[in-house]
Amino acid sequence: MKRYETIVIVDPDVSEDDRNAFCGKLLDIISQLNGAIIEREDWGVKKLAYDIRKKVRGYYVRLDYCGSGTVVDEIERFSRISDCCLKYMTILLAGKADPEKIKEEIAAAKIQSTQPAEDSNADTSELSSDEDTDMPSENEEEE
Repeated sequence: MKRYETIVIVDPDVSEDDRNAFCGKLLDIISQLNGAIIEREDWGVKKLAYDIRKKVRGYYVRLDYCGSGTVVDEIERFSRISDCCLKYMTILLAGKADPEKIKEEIAAAKIQSTQPAEDSNADTSELSSDEDTDMPSENEEEE
C-alpha cells in the first residue's frame, strides 16, 4: 500500500450535513476499495489565495490514508463531479506504508505531546537563570 494525503476545499456555503455527507462518502470510497484511513482533519473555513467559483473562502478537509492508485482515482473522480467540492489535491507521502504502524506512531506522538506541563516549566526556568549569568552586564560592555 502507498500512503496518500488529499486536501479538499469544500464550498463554505454548503450546509454542515451536506459537507459531512461528502466527507463520509470519501471515507466510504477509501474503505470500499480496500484502503485504510489514517486520519481526517477538519481545518475549518479559511481565506482562499484566489477566488474559486467566485468564492473567497473555503472549508478545508485533510485526509491521510493508505491505498492503491484506484482509491486516488475514485476520490478525485467523485470530488470532480461533486457540486460542493471547490478544489482538491492529492500527494503521495510514501511508496510503501503500513497503516497500523502509522496509527501507532501518531497515537504515541499525541501521548508524548500531552505530558505534564511541570516538566517543561522546570526546563525553561533553568534556561532563564543560565542565560542571566552568561550575559555581560551593561557596565562591562562600556569599559
